[in-house]
Amino acid sequence: MYRRTMYRNLALFDLDHTLLPIDSDYEWGEFLGRRGIVAMDAYRAQNEVFYRDYQAGTLDIFAFLRFALAPLARLPRADAESLHAHYMHEVVQQQIRPAALALVETHRAQGDLCAVVTATNAFVTAPIAVAFGIEHLVATIPAQNAGRFTGEVRGTPCYREGKIVRVAEWLETMGRSWESFERITFYSDSHNDLALLTHVNDPVATNADATLGAEALRRGWRTLTLFDDH
Repeated sequence: MYRRTMYRNLALFDLDHTLLPIDSDYEWGEFLGRRGIVAMDAYRAQNEVFYRDYQAGTLDIFAFLRFALAPLARLPRADAESLHAHYMHEVVQQQIRPAALALVETHRAQGDLCAVVTATNAFVTAPIAVAFGIEHLVATIPAQNAGRFTGEVRGTPCYREGKIVRVAEWLETMGRSWESFERITFYSDSHNDLALLTHVNDPVATNADATLGAEALRRGWRTLTLFDDH
């Protein structure tokens, strides 16, 4: 049951290359390759193709999700959970930067409702959101059957325009809507998030790619750089 706190403002955070200086989905695939769960060379080659498509804004999200979720479907749930704990320790924890934590804490201290909104699936990202101290996660949901992942996606992928749909669905579960907030801030690095960035009243281009950076300049949006190595 969600707390009935009357939040005035909503803060939404993209994850990969926004709060994290890495792509957690891509790095999860690399981690699985190092652990021998997937054939490293073949998986990396296909992962690179999908990543380039994402950067170009031409990604077939359903084809990518079939690829990305297939390894989970082959693993017993306990094995997947154990692998993810090692992934968090070996990969993610080293990439959680003080500037990103401070940004989140600023919104938490202001009493804002905070959520990570990411296309990366919820199995990969739920523990990462927790590591940032963010209670709510709006992510692509892997389908399950009897507690085991099926390799399919449940509902609308949280990608491009789908992020607007999924955030609205999440807010509805809390008895709220877009109109419930005075200010809605969304931090993102990617031009793939232009739909949601233009939907909120406080868009922030964060560690922005070239396309988003140019659009932010044209529209007069706030910009933010969290990582010195970006």
